[in-house]
Amino acid sequence: MDTRTATLPPGEPDPALLAKLSVLQQACLGVVAVIALTVFGAWLFPQFAAFLPVVMTRMSIPMALTVLLCALSLALSENGSHLSLPIAGKYIAAQAGILAILILLESMYRQFPAVDNLLEADRAPGNLGGLPVHSPAAFALLSMAMMMVSSRNVILRRIADGLVPMVCLTGLILLSENLFGTFGLVRLSADNMISPLLLVCLVMLTWVVAMRQTENGVWSIFVGAGIGSRIARGFAPVLLVIPFLIEVARTRIVLRELVPEQYGAAILTSLAAGLSMVLLLVLVWRINTMEKEIHDLTLRDELTGLYNMRGFYLLGEQTLRLAQRAELPFSVLFIDLDGLKKINDDLGHNMGSAYLAETGELVMNCFRETDVKGRFGGDEFVVAGQFSVVGMELAATRLKSMTEAHNEKNPRKYPLSLSVGFVTLDHPSNESLKELVRRADEMMYREKRSKKAARA
Repeated sequence: MDTRTATLPPGEPDPALLAKLSVLQQACLGVVAVIALTVFGAWLFPQFAAFLPVVMTRMSIPMALTVLLCALSLALSENGSHLSLPIAGKYIAAQAGILAILILLESMYRQFPAVDNLLEADRAPGNLGGLPVHSPAAFALLSMAMMMVSSRNVILRRIADGLVPMVCLTGLILLSENLFGTFGLVRLSADNMISPLLLVCLVMLTWVVAMRQTENGVWSIFVGAGIGSRIARGFAPVLLVIPFLIEVARTRIVLRELVPEQYGAAILTSLAAGLSMVLLLVLVWRINTMEKEIHDLTLRDELTGLYNMRGFYLLGEQTLRLAQRAELPFSVLFIDLDGLKKINDDLGHNMGSAYLAETGELVMNCFRETDVKGRFGGDEFVVAGQFSVVGMELAATRLKSMTEAHNEKNPRKYPLSLSVGFVTLDHPSNESLKELVRRADEMMYREKRSKKAARA
């Protein structure tokens, strides 16, 4: 049996997804805090630093303090958290921003030698030139975004909608630049590279800020419950990765002179076109799948998975017309679940729903896949299909036998009992499906009255 649950409106964020993202955000903030505190520990206790990998010492104390302030600010500004102190969070974000700007100015103008010595850890191995300015500039921009994310002020929220993508773009540029330089894909001097540890913290903090903004701003489409949100979540990672894969291929193939430049460009362009077509096919397939799900939700009964009244008449009319055109017999079977009111009164509505679901499953299993099976609400079920009189009699008998077998397997106070009635058109007729259903309903009531008379 096909079960369905109620869905959220398309524009509403998905609470289950938000809960998962919240856990991931807390994990990222925890990792960032541990990294910053480890750097402080290595600075305060040099004997402790001897046991750490070299990479764990590649962050300066001023930048470690900036990182720690950013993590603390985001932890305090999380909505719904027991530590939620939004005003304190914004104040700490401002302090982190001021500190990042001071580090940036010192990196550019070198006015305080003592501070320069503290910033030495931010240099990449082999960098004998100026102090890196990328990381403090990125953290200054990040701090500005942190002060505006989740703000109640509409203007600040709109500014954050534009500022957060800038922060993400900055982080992506620094990440790709350093990765390309590390793996030798581009000729990047040590002066242009930043500490790997600092880069990890920047990426994690940027991701947390971006997730916070998607809960409130125009980017909320990524955490929505609708079709567009699900497609956006599925395709965003692919669209982000493809340009980098193409650039890696270009540097590996063309610049390494494995393939002449003109052929390399043609190959990469063709691959990009092929990938675009694959993405288009996947997108269309996904939309069609979701369209079918929506179609089923509007035409099917939620409890039983059978067609509802609208779906039954829509599909049943087509089946009737096909039978009339081919001059084939056509039958309608009307089914009523006996004693549903008494079951609801004595055992509760949940048990009544269980009886209805079991009836729907029997109907689903008894009849052919090509037959149109529906529930009209309450305790009434209808089946329409190309049956002769004998064929429908056999089907009705089979349904009753399956019901008896079901009761033998599930003994209880009120056995499942069905009353059925059917009509058959075995000659050309202009009778409508609604008229056939009405006549089958009358036949069903005849059987129900005969059952009551026999019990009396």
